[in-house]
Amino acid sequence: MTNPRRRVLFWSIVALFAGALLRAYCIRHYPQLQGDPQLYAEVIRNWMTRGVYGFTQEAGVRPTLIRLPGYPIFLGVCFRLFGMANLQAALWVQVAVDLLTCGLLALLARRFAGDRAAITALWLAALCPFLAEFTAAGLTETLTLFCTVLAFWALQRWLDAPLWRRVVVLGAALAYAILLRPDQGLLAASVLLTMLLGRGYRLPQVKGTIVPAAVCALLAVLPLVPWTARNYRVFHVLQPLAPRYANDPGEPNPYGFQRWYRTWAIDYASTEDIYWDYDGDAMDFATLPARAFDSPEQYRETAAILALYNETKRNSPEVDSRFAALAEQRVRKHPVRYYVLLPVARLGNMLLRPRVDWLPGSLQWWRWSESSPLQFGRALFLGALNLALIVFAAIGAWRLKAQTDLRPILLAMLAYGVLRCALLLTVDNSEPRYTVEFVPLWIVLSAVALTKPRAAALGRID
Repeated sequence: MTNPRRRVLFWSIVALFAGALLRAYCIRHYPQLQGDPQLYAEVIRNWMTRGVYGFTQEAGVRPTLIRLPGYPIFLGVCFRLFGMANLQAALWVQVAVDLLTCGLLALLARRFAGDRAAITALWLAALCPFLAEFTAAGLTETLTLFCTVLAFWALQRWLDAPLWRRVVVLGAALAYAILLRPDQGLLAASVLLTMLLGRGYRLPQVKGTIVPAAVCALLAVLPLVPWTARNYRVFHVLQPLAPRYANDPGEPNPYGFQRWYRTWAIDYASTEDIYWDYDGDAMDFATLPARAFDSPEQYRETAAILALYNETKRNSPEVDSRFAALAEQRVRKHPVRYYVLLPVARLGNMLLRPRVDWLPGSLQWWRWSESSPLQFGRALFLGALNLALIVFAAIGAWRLKAQTDLRPILLAMLAYGVLRCALLLTVDNSEPRYTVEFVPLWIVLSAVALTKPRAAALGRID
């Protein structure tokens, strides 16, 4: 091993060690094991001990289909190895998975621009708080990020040399990504399209990619077959993915409230204070922003509806119908705001907001009366870091666009970003975690921007 290679190995080990320390700090000080993590754990424990994928009730276990089985299966393996109630152990496994993600990002950056870009990407990923924070949460994000990066890495390897083992790796990454989160079907769409057209647009070239792309697609959807069959057998519905509003068949959904919410909501604070509190907790009228009312009449009607709801803290047909009528009035008066401006604003909030929702402090960090100087400064730093990654990623993509052998993978990343942004324009609740899938792509392209490319580094690696 040459001295440069020894230096690369040394700094790689140091970067991974630093990344492990950061993730250990997050687990020690900011573990997130309430809410959805408990839901996932309950589902898998019932499946393992009672044979029913569902929730515990007084009368027994009620089957459910509101969550795909990918993450519960991961928890089940961890429970089998470390104990049936040991969610903490699953977080440490996620640390190992996330460090593997960092390594794959380094390999992808090496393919793009050589060893220096690889080390830069490894350090950026290892010390990135936006990746590290989710290792301390019992949520799907860490595994989803790993599958996303693995899929792009395997795709680039296949584009370099179309071997069948790479098709299998790619299909497996897509399959588990979809089992984790239904929106990862967008990842499969962008990857499969690149497999079909990435080696050329002429008919003879496309013919040579049809079979590998078809096999990859089959591998990606195959795990959904038993899940879909189970849902049809238990619920008599054709449901291959999780439902949009996370409700089981027959459960009521507050469509009126959700439409009213979309007529004014933008930021994550509203998601926490209003959206997640509905149908279970009291809602504070004072937390509503001024844009939630178009007239004094709407102000009074909104206050009356919330007062009626707070009497029981439960959704009711009367409350939901009044929300629906109020929403219809607001949409009819301002259709452009509802269908264009607010969705774009929510997407911008998810992309650019300082990702401080996992840290203690006010979600409205810009309000001096609610935030300490430390919290305000921390939010500014994380917001600036997030923006810097976006800017440098754009520079890195621009720098690589002249490399014809890298255009397919760049187009795949762009297609994934565009498709995901289009999907996020349709969501009700603005949550920064919905855009964390972009962060690894920003990191690898930022590493290219921060590194002077070498001609030899842009050659193919078999």
